[in-house]
Amino acid sequence: MRINIGGLLANRAFLSPDLVACVDDDCRYTFREVNQRANRFAHYLSAMGLCAGDRIAVLSRNREAVTTALFGAAKIGVVTVLLNWRLTAPELDYILGDCGARLLLYESCFGETVSGIRTSGNLEFFVSANGASPDEDFSQVLEKSSTAEPAHLGGGADPAIIMYTSGTTGKPKGAVISHDNVFWASIGLTHTLRWAHKDRYLLVAPLFHIGGLAPIFANVHVGCTTYYMAEFHPGKVWETLVLEKIQFLMTVPLMLQAMLMLPGIEKLDLSTFRHFICGGSPVLRSLIEKYRDLGLRVVQVYGATEYTGAITFWTEDMGLERASTAGKPIFHGAVKAIEPGSGREVPPGEVGELCLYGPQVFSGYWQNPEATRDALLNGAYRSGDLGTVDEEGFVTVVDRLKDMIISGGENIYPAEVEAVLSRMPQVQEVAVVGRPDATWGEVPVAHVVTRPGQSLTKEEVVDFCRKHLAGFKCVKDVVFTESLPKNATGKILKQALRQEGKGEAFHD
Repeated sequence: MRINIGGLLANRAFLSPDLVACVDDDCRYTFREVNQRANRFAHYLSAMGLCAGDRIAVLSRNREAVTTALFGAAKIGVVTVLLNWRLTAPELDYILGDCGARLLLYESCFGETVSGIRTSGNLEFFVSANGASPDEDFSQVLEKSSTAEPAHLGGGADPAIIMYTSGTTGKPKGAVISHDNVFWASIGLTHTLRWAHKDRYLLVAPLFHIGGLAPIFANVHVGCTTYYMAEFHPGKVWETLVLEKIQFLMTVPLMLQAMLMLPGIEKLDLSTFRHFICGGSPVLRSLIEKYRDLGLRVVQVYGATEYTGAITFWTEDMGLERASTAGKPIFHGAVKAIEPGSGREVPPGEVGELCLYGPQVFSGYWQNPEATRDALLNGAYRSGDLGTVDEEGFVTVVDRLKDMIISGGENIYPAEVEAVLSRMPQVQEVAVVGRPDATWGEVPVAHVVTRPGQSLTKEEVVDFCRKHLAGFKCVKDVVFTESLPKNATGKILKQALRQEGKGEAFHD
């Protein structure tokens, strides 16, 4: 029997029909009701002439309609493309042209953006997720269709989802995630962390990120209630954790930092809360300890879209002394460090490219065989991250392979330098990149954003480096800036910083 992720929802509705599946600002549905809504959407797509293998796109913040549509589409083999709502119309136009989606489900607040992409690619049909638009409303569409379970089409290795990578160095690529990938990734989550029947999960991370989407499938798999929050608001998160007795949620470090800024949080009743899952960038031990002081746990996750989510987890049970690592691989997963050139595994503790193994590895990039060949090695995903795997299996991410600086034959990992400079109280953000140098080939340069009201000099930054790092790792120049260039998902565009420095080569 081939796994169809729409079938996961049908099975959960059969086992737990009256259990609340999701809570949105304006709705509360049981698993039976969500499954019926997904069935209605599947029948609607069929009536519109969409067939297995066709694509639909979704442009919306976190809403029940998004995941209901995804499950409904999956039941009949239609692939869902989740669009980043922070992108501009021209950026979305490229993605829609690349994936060839025939239908767009969108939230009405993005109506102006949608007006700029109505002629994009193969788009034929437009459905509003929440009314207030000239197009058919999602609820109206569902009313026209049957609640009967459709014949399941597709599954297994067939595409279920396409998620476009952020494209920090070029055009976004569509990572194709299969039904099998989703199934095994959800098993990995629920067998690695405590993820129990009737738990309550707060969805804050955006659904266009794998960190936002992957937990949805785990919740259906084991029967958890998902609480949807359209956008992140620190106060609203704390309020929801208390009022709805939430067990866990997915965050990024910036969210956790913002939540700490609110007064009175030490007085909140969080007796039912289990832990924050935090990823997207390294989680400082000091941040973990601040939450520990409040009696709250933080779990670190290292993940990738191409791995259908989580790769490794660090939990407090592994010891605070291991908090600087990414933890151990997820259930049914494996990580090896390899030589980028030869593909040979390096000895424990030596730096290599982290290569990911397991049934969670994606199928490849949509209509991009060259990029797929570069990304996959004998069925494993080459992450592009440099790191180590020690004798106990703990994974440490050192840096991005493409970001490594080679200065006078020595390898410099910008992330290590950034971690040191981030400890300066005047530094709000920092990015270290290589700049061409006539003598050394490359030298490290720090681009620094200072905290409001703080002042800092180049000499102070360089001196701080020298106190904490070997001489060859120390930055040779400092560029002070009001902000760092970022893409729509908040990742720093180091390529743009490198381009800035190309005309400023040193000749010491």
